[in-house]
Amino acid sequence: MNRRTLGRGRLIVGVGATLTLVACLFPWGQTAGIGLPPERTGAFDGFGILVFVAAIGLLALIALPYAAGDQPLALDRPLAFWLIGAVGIIGFLLKLGQILGDGLLALPDRAMGLWLAGIGLAIVVWGLAEMLAERPRA
Repeated sequence: MNRRTLGRGRLIVGVGATLTLVACLFPWGQTAGIGLPPERTGAFDGFGILVFVAAIGLLALIALPYAAGDQPLALDRPLAFWLIGAVGIIGFLLKLGQILGDGLLALPDRAMGLWLAGIGLAIVVWGLAEMLAERPRA
């Protein structure tokens, strides 16, 4: 049984990844109601899927040491978290470019998922920075 503590950085990354995962359920962009029905886009259209996969990957990395037991894992390092977090951020930026190109950028009332994902990824970056400041795990 693994008796290690979670650590502040991993906890913050987990909160950010969970918020990002929830954001994938909401619309990420919508026209201003000019057409009937309004055109929408979400996390599963285009590059937004990278954000979803990265959030799942970060949560899996957090749970991995507890699933593996007492044996140390080479994958349980801040570099792995940073690489998966970078995939999510790149996916978010590419999706934002897609949304801007299609003219679907909206305020949070019509594009709540985009805004929540941005906040979630900002929390993930904060947690990743905290992980670098933590003492190395034994």
